[in-house]
Amino acid sequence: MALRFTTKAGTLALLQGRLQTARIAPLVAFTVREWQAGRAVFLEHIPDALGSGPWIVRSSCLREDCAESSNAGAFLSLLNVGIETLGDAVEQVIAAYGEAQPVDEVLVQPMLRNVLRSGVVFSHDPNTCAPYRVVNWTEGADTAAITGGSGGRIWQQAACSPVAPPETVGGAVALVEELLELFGNIPIDCEFAVTRESGHEVLWLLQARPLILRQAPVKDEAQAVRLHRIQEKVVRGMRPHPFLMGRRTVYGVMPDWNPAEIIGIRPKPLALSLYRELVTDAIWAYQRHNYGYRHLRSFPLMPHFFGLPYIDVRVSFNSFVPADLDDGIAGRLVDHYIDQLLAKPALHDKVEFEIVYSCYTLDLPQRLGRLGRAGFSATECRAIEESLRRLTNRIVTPKDGLWRADAAKLDILEKRRGQLLASDVDLVERIYWLLEDAKRYGTLPFAGLARVGFMAVQMLRSMVAVGVLSQDDYDAFIGSVSTVSGQLARDRCVLDRTSFLARYGHLRPGTYDILSPRYDEAPDMYFDWERRLCEPEPPSPFSMTLPQMRKLSGLLETHGLHSDPIGLFDFLQAGIELRELSKFHFTRNLSDALALMARCGEMWGFSREDMAYCDVEAFRELHIAATDPRDVLTRSIERGRARYAETLSLALPPLVTSPEDVWGFEWPETTPNFISQKRVTAPVTTSDHREALAGAVVCIPSADPGFDWLFSYPIAGLITAWGGANSHMAIRAGELGVPAVIGAGEMLYRRWASAHRLHVDCAGRRVEVLA
Repeated sequence: MALRFTTKAGTLALLQGRLQTARIAPLVAFTVREWQAGRAVFLEHIPDALGSGPWIVRSSCLREDCAESSNAGAFLSLLNVGIETLGDAVEQVIAAYGEAQPVDEVLVQPMLRNVLRSGVVFSHDPNTCAPYRVVNWTEGADTAAITGGSGGRIWQQAACSPVAPPETVGGAVALVEELLELFGNIPIDCEFAVTRESGHEVLWLLQARPLILRQAPVKDEAQAVRLHRIQEKVVRGMRPHPFLMGRRTVYGVMPDWNPAEIIGIRPKPLALSLYRELVTDAIWAYQRHNYGYRHLRSFPLMPHFFGLPYIDVRVSFNSFVPADLDDGIAGRLVDHYIDQLLAKPALHDKVEFEIVYSCYTLDLPQRLGRLGRAGFSATECRAIEESLRRLTNRIVTPKDGLWRADAAKLDILEKRRGQLLASDVDLVERIYWLLEDAKRYGTLPFAGLARVGFMAVQMLRSMVAVGVLSQDDYDAFIGSVSTVSGQLARDRCVLDRTSFLARYGHLRPGTYDILSPRYDEAPDMYFDWERRLCEPEPPSPFSMTLPQMRKLSGLLETHGLHSDPIGLFDFLQAGIELRELSKFHFTRNLSDALALMARCGEMWGFSREDMAYCDVEAFRELHIAATDPRDVLTRSIERGRARYAETLSLALPPLVTSPEDVWGFEWPETTPNFISQKRVTAPVTTSDHREALAGAVVCIPSADPGFDWLFSYPIAGLITAWGGANSHMAIRAGELGVPAVIGAGEMLYRRWASAHRLHVDCAGRRVEVLA
């Protein structure tokens, strides 16, 4: 017969002598009634039963660790208690219960010595309710570090994994497996510690309780089928390909067209299919080839694993190789890039700056020294240098650079959109042509202008590297550039509501997300129209000194770049500005198409939520075929819902480097932990401003249980600088359904906490600053 959970103390006492995988420290437990009736007796008994101390005095309240709520961190535990303070410590724990019941308990145990590591382990992922063993631990003697919100390391492994976990966490995984068997497969959350005794490691169970899940766990068997299919896909992708350079690949969520940033880790089917249609299936490769890079047409850049989008890094790295570079050198270059990423996986969101050579810059000869150290010959390095110089000159040429033709397409896009919306064609026809034009005259030139913008930043950085510009000069130039976002800030101050929304109303936090309202659909959600804003200071003009101009002119000639300083800076400014402008224009087509899709759905009986599960291919079918619209959309939505349920049940690392990563992986330390699958758009505040907590995303420094009072307010979301997936605040947020980002890290936390308004998408694992 399966065991049943009772109180913290009762469960530990029940497991003493039964566990094979871990020990339980000796314990003394008593009720509040017993303590009040015989305090002196217990003060004598505890040293006799547990030794001379020090001890830990722990809560064991009836309101914690129960089937309905864990109340994680709601009550008090005191560490390193000695005989002199034992009585006071027990009183403090009882006082923390508030109105203590006579049957509430207090638990006393000896403090563990020589602790090597400690943490918590879940039998299921509390966010997705999927059968993943999640171990969150820290190295060192502090057994309260994880539950106190200090972050730590996280290992996540599928319950059906055929791959053994690393030795460091293997004991914790075995412990939770045994507890599942003892308690009849009830989802479990437990705390553990590892000590060293006589040269051996010993695993201790500190606490076991039911894990509160919002829905029934996904079946192990179904999860195993999905993961096997993902593994097979990764194995196929890792093989050599006759039309690709490089021996193998890697899959990442941030390299190149970084889906994690643009559509999120778990996009709804409509957003995923739109991004593929407008960018990653074909458009991206056409642009690269047009600009002089290798021919990658017909290679989709973004495969997905049951809806989890990833960039095929080998395909991406091939696309950054100039088309005229010798195949032998190109193959070695792609392999070198992948080796660099595997050696430094933290660079997966910085590959174009830190790994790939995609254009000529003034410091390129020095940077190519890395290739020499990797075994490339001087002749091969010169060939790469020459190839990148020719490619860059074709793009940067002042009069007829490729970027000028792309910029001209934006005017065509604007004109055609006006003609289309002024016509009397039906909604489906409008959707079809808005998206077709968005590809031909929007995302295609945007991809080119984004490449130009990237080249501009790289060239500016190289000017700092070779001493033409100082870092202050660089910052001044960037500050002088007039972008759409800068103009939006100025217009918000000077335009009335109607005029402002007419210009910027198509914008929305999730560009591809039909569930994210446009500015003009929910203006009061995004802006405080009653508040008078001061117009920001205009950017200071940037100028170069005559000596800087002369030095740059000489360097351009020395490096064989066909531009003068004035023409180059025109290119640099245009590249940065046009990248933002082109995105502004093509997203208008996309946003209008999404609005029309919502109207179509309403017309045929579907909500926006329904339409988010539809595939864009359904609208192509409605445009081409004589068919029943309701039937086409119903089938597409049903398939999308079923697939998205699978998407939500899966977890993969940000960088998939081998087929084994599908089964188990360690989360990178800087990756925030997203709690719940919810999304929210709300103002930002801190715990210091209690009057502003209601309806706000609250930023606090750590996931310490002391912040539990925040949940007495109707907060919209929570962000912490530090904290792990299994910290107390993570558990509480998950139970209460509060969207939370736990352990954002210092840099992200500063950025988000200083914002006025955020869009938090936990399912998509992304946060967007709105104001």
